[in-house]
Amino acid sequence: MPRRNRIDPFGDLHAVPQRMGFTGNRGCLVDDSRALTRHHNGSLWITCVTEFRDWRHPLDQPHRWTPLFFLDDAVALAAGHRPCALCRRDAYRSYRDALTAGLGRDQPIRAFEINARLNVERLRRGRGLDRSANRRLWSAVSGDLPDGSIVVGDRGEPRLVHGDLTWAFSFDGWVQPRPRTPTVPVEVITPPTSVAALQSGYAPVLHPSVTS
Repeated sequence: MPRRNRIDPFGDLHAVPQRMGFTGNRGCLVDDSRALTRHHNGSLWITCVTEFRDWRHPLDQPHRWTPLFFLDDAVALAAGHRPCALCRRDAYRSYRDALTAGLGRDQPIRAFEINARLNVERLRRGRGLDRSANRRLWSAVSGDLPDGSIVVGDRGEPRLVHGDLTWAFSFDGWVQPRPRTPTVPVEVITPPTSVAALQSGYAPVLHPSVTS
């Protein structure tokens, strides 16, 4: 039976069988009986590669971080995660440097500052494992958003912005491409900090369904 550890763009946890392109964590989410009891634990939300130095990590070890899984980088960014500085060092530096440029700063923004910004932008106060109702959405004009941003579609579904199209999210990949209307106001799921990084040159790794 699949574990409830696959993440959608709103950041919610799902039990589905599909394999994902990235892993990551947001702290320990299980209790001493290994039951999933938390949506997150702490402000450090990172995205990691699925294989690194032949390391192995349990999926539900109490008092250790709980692995989560994402379709691709865009989903992880929308959910409120950022690249890991250890196993994705180049991606982290690219994200950091792009964000630094986007904010108009002279010195590289530090990891704890990125974490703090994302922590404010992700969620309103709330409890429970399903938190999509507590997501902090923000408004923008579709044509102003960079590729890799994820917005709310007209049926409430997450849609990836890519070129002249938007694509609906599924755990199998990006589906149902539609033309993007540049002048239409949209609600944005991807936090402003990550959109700033995307706008200034961070290139997310996207699922092949949208790039092939």
